[in-house]
Amino acid sequence: MELRQYFAVIRKWLWLIVLGTLLCGSTAYLVSRNMTPIYRASTTLLIHQARSPTATDYSSILTSERLAKTYAERLTKRPVLEEVANRLGLEMEDGKFPAKLEVRPVRDTQLIELSVEHSDPLLAMQIANTLPEVFIERNEAMQLSRFASSKENLAKQLAAIEKDIEATQQTINTLQSSGSADQAELARLQTALTQYQNSYASLLKSYEEIRLAEAQTMDNIIVDEPAELPLHPVKPRTLLNTLLASVVGCMLAVGMAFLIEYLDDTIKSSEDVSQTLGLATLGTITRFHSAEDEGSLIVAAHPRSPISEAYRTLRTNIQFSTLDRPVKTLLVTSANPLEGKSTTVANLGVAMAQAGLSVIVVDSDLRRPSLHKIFGVSNSKGLTNALLQNSPNPDSFLQTTEVENLRVLTSGPLPPNPSELLGSRRMEGLIEQLKEEADVILFDSPPILAVTDAAVLATRVDGVLLVVDAGTLRRDAAMLAKENMTRVGANLLGAALNKLSPRGAGGYYYYYYYSEEGEKRRRRHTGLDEAARRLAGKIKGWVASLPTVGQGA
Repeated sequence: MELRQYFAVIRKWLWLIVLGTLLCGSTAYLVSRNMTPIYRASTTLLIHQARSPTATDYSSILTSERLAKTYAERLTKRPVLEEVANRLGLEMEDGKFPAKLEVRPVRDTQLIELSVEHSDPLLAMQIANTLPEVFIERNEAMQLSRFASSKENLAKQLAAIEKDIEATQQTINTLQSSGSADQAELARLQTALTQYQNSYASLLKSYEEIRLAEAQTMDNIIVDEPAELPLHPVKPRTLLNTLLASVVGCMLAVGMAFLIEYLDDTIKSSEDVSQTLGLATLGTITRFHSAEDEGSLIVAAHPRSPISEAYRTLRTNIQFSTLDRPVKTLLVTSANPLEGKSTTVANLGVAMAQAGLSVIVVDSDLRRPSLHKIFGVSNSKGLTNALLQNSPNPDSFLQTTEVENLRVLTSGPLPPNPSELLGSRRMEGLIEQLKEEADVILFDSPPILAVTDAAVLATRVDGVLLVVDAGTLRRDAAMLAKENMTRVGANLLGAALNKLSPRGAGGYYYYYYYSEEGEKRRRRHTGLDEAARRLAGKIKGWVASLPTVGQGA
């Protein structure tokens, strides 16, 4: 598929694309507008890691990253969340915290970002500030518990030695005040006091060393940036949701359009006619503007309309396609009913008559004739009457029409054996007599796939024109119709693409804007544009006349 064909598909299904875009976009907008607003409060924590004197810079960096990830995981554990819920008076249903939490370590830093989402902005801020507070308290308590037992034992020993020192010192003081102290006993007590004091100093040193080790190995977590009250919701993002939904709707509609085109195996363009049937498209006739025009002689009623020009183009292409071997008898048929073959043969006859040719249009559809309705003539006698005569003479059965140089031979009464009549020697003789009566004889026949009448008659004429209903005739049916014609040796001149959409008619638009009807439409649009420009000028002048800010009225 070429690029222009892609654009053609998009232009054809533009209404579906616009509908899909608007439908998805409006749905997303309405859903977003009715959603409960969600607010986000964020807190940033800074971790001061206790550093070992023997640690290298690289190992410290790795340890810091692992520690940040560990703390990020521990922040949302159940004991911490339960304590936060208790402090804020929240209820955890089925163990689920009543707010959305997101904890993320910042890469290559010692920072942790905590985000809390909730429909209540104040509660979101309170949770974002309370959760780090609870976690820091629990973390400090856990780290302090590592040295608690050692400190407790040392404290007990220090207290006991302190009592011994006080008791010994009191005994020494008593002996010295009595004046009759035993010097040996006093020396012994002095030695014991010195030993107690040395032990106390040693234990006190150990106690301070434990406290120093505790301070050096304990991580310090602080709130680097507390949460503030969020003023604007983060969800729903109405504009973004609407935009994304519109894009998705547009893409789905485009995909659906191309899927429909891919699954559609009908003939829609002259390229399809060429690829499927290997035939030239001799004419493209667009749909009639109204139902009243269907089946009418539009070439005679509206000679300057674009559709009339399309029939004249068909006439010219038929003439030029048979320059080497002029076609005097032409069969106009179609694969299926209701493809517009009768309307085509009637208007083609009018176009040829307007070119100065003597034309006879024969209604050889002896099953569902319609030319007498199109031309407004009687069908009491016609082709069947001429064939049933012993000496077929069509003169008495030809009827004149309002179009100069154009006569019509209607079907006449419907026979029980149409195929036998059309394939008889009398039909062959009748055709030869009609050739002497006019320059061109056009035959309207039943559809090819419905009955064999068209195949029988195709062997009697100089050429066959296949009318194709654009967008309706399936490719397999068209190929079967061509095979039926080829099998009997019919001379298929080409195809007339009928009921084509104006957007796919190619040159239709060029003639439309060149014709009088297109000129009227163009003048009407030009008038509307001029009126719009005048209105815009008036509004601009009115705005310019308004007093500016600060200027008196």
